[in-house]
Amino acid sequence: MDDAKIEWPKMELTPVGQVRSEIKTAVLQTKNSDLELQEKMETLRENQQKKRQLVSELVIFRQWEELLDGIEGFSHVLVLYWPHLIDPQMRHLKKVHPMGRKDLPIQGIFATCSPVRPNPILVSAVRLLERQGNILKVEGLEALDGSLIIDLKPYSTNYYGAENPTVPDWMAQIQRELSS
Repeated sequence: MDDAKIEWPKMELTPVGQVRSEIKTAVLQTKNSDLELQEKMETLRENQQKKRQLVSELVIFRQWEELLDGIEGFSHVLVLYWPHLIDPQMRHLKKVHPMGRKDLPIQGIFATCSPVRPNPILVSAVRLLERQGNILKVEGLEALDGSLIIDLKPYSTNYYGAENPTVPDWMAQIQRELSS
């Protein structure tokens, strides 16, 4: 099947809200057709721990407010958002060093959590602290201030909880370094 000849249906995304956060700059930047980590791993580890406790606001546009009814019954939500500061020219990258680290093997974009991807849709599971009308206060969101929210979903282990997931050695190394 030749993908270039297929007439795909039109896809349209509508932002439902915007993130308010203390995070103003991205940790990963694109440079020379790869990623570049803007902090040393020690600093990144410290900042990751702070970000896990960071409280952000999800400001849902008023026209979508009633879609939030019942959300406060959940302890966690999935936030799907658009990293608005990604240079559209960098969305063509196919392979990168994870976290911009040249000591790790180059990987295909879909094997990484890189924000630079054909459709830069990012997802985070966060703790829902409270709802105040059209505003949700959440803990642990790493989205930049101003990121557009594409969707929210209640987190349920029945739907999203994978049993005994495994990761490649390079990802396990990153996880160990960030958690130590």
